[in-house]
Amino acid sequence: MELHEVKRLIYGGESDLVEFKRKISHPEKVIREVVAFANTRGGHLFVGVDDDRSIVGCKYAEEEDFLLQKAIRELCRPSISFEVHTFQLSEKRGLLHYHILPGKKKPYYAFEKKQHRYGKAFVRVGDRSIQASPEIRKILKFNNQPQDTHFIYGLNEKLLFNYLNENDKVTVNQFREITGLDYQSASHTMVQMVIANVLKIIPREQEDWYMAVE
Repeated sequence: MELHEVKRLIYGGESDLVEFKRKISHPEKVIREVVAFANTRGGHLFVGVDDDRSIVGCKYAEEEDFLLQKAIRELCRPSISFEVHTFQLSEKRGLLHYHILPGKKKPYYAFEKKQHRYGKAFVRVGDRSIQASPEIRKILKFNNQPQDTHFIYGLNEKLLFNYLNENDKVTVNQFREITGLDYQSASHTMVQMVIANVLKIIPREQEDWYMAVE
């Protein structure tokens, strides 16, 4: 990718495909963005760019690149595919560009430390990376090898669509309340309906929203 193409991406601002970092102070936190891109549609991480889109560059670009690549290799699982480009802005400043490819073994997890057994999955929503719910993780895993899925349109499903006829969205807890199902059963039913492309899921930090597919 040429510098003029990179600048065009930067001037467009942060989005579901673009993230800015001024520097790599805490690589274990930056990898959340890397994981979120891999779990969604891929994306571009720029190091040396302020939130206001100012391209300030990195004073120690090689060191910052080393730290982040090490974190991606050691703290992201499964391994994530990415490309790195360094653009020399001046004698002392460089711009780092990481092109994160969409993953084929979702969900991907970020770990705080190499020895930890459990990590956190993140997804990209707008210009933010948010932690993926258990439902999102199941849907991501299914989408690695999609196949035809059917669901039975029974009383619970009818109650759900009656609710959605009067409301734009619903959560798992709301579905549980209107049907009397336990949380696990309500969650499973709604995940199956998303996989069957009857519902769509909107990831959120609190509770995911589910909406009817138009």
